[in-house]
Formats: sequence, structure tokens, C-alpha cells
Amino acid sequence: MITSEFTIAFAEGLHARPASDLVRICQKAKSDIRILKDEMTADPKSILGIMALGAAKGDVVKVEVEGEDEEEVFANIKSFFEV
Repeated sequence: MITSEFTIAFAEGLHARPASDLVRICQKAKSDIRILKDEMTADPKSILGIMALGAAKGDVVKVEVEGEDEEEVFANIKSFFEV
């Protein structure tokens, strides 16, 4: 399992456009992926799950990736958050 925290840098937070970009990355993955913020956990393969987190600019989210392609998937997610 790979786990890391990221600070949301998008001006509008994880709203529709960046959320849909993240969904596209995660839907290609075979690994299990979770995004956690405060007490909430979301499946990043679901745009509604991501948006339900209410992650605003400056918020910190924790990403967990576990599975056969976890290193590749994590690298793609890391690139997404480090814009």
C-alpha cells in the first residue's frame, strides 16, 4: 500500500473539472484507491464521491493506493495533485 497526503492547489478546490480529471486517472486502475479528508472517505472512481468530500483549496487529503498497479497509479495521482 502506498499512502501520501496532498494539499489541494486548485483555485476552486476539487470541483467538477479537476474531479473528472481525477476520475479518468483512477478508473484505469486495477488497484483499490481511497481519498480521505477529515472523517470522510471517497472512491475516486466516482465523481460524486470526490465532490462530496468538499475539498477546498488548501485542504489536505490523504490518498491510499493498494494493488497490482499501485506504483503506476500513485505516480499518476501524484502528478495530478502537483500541478
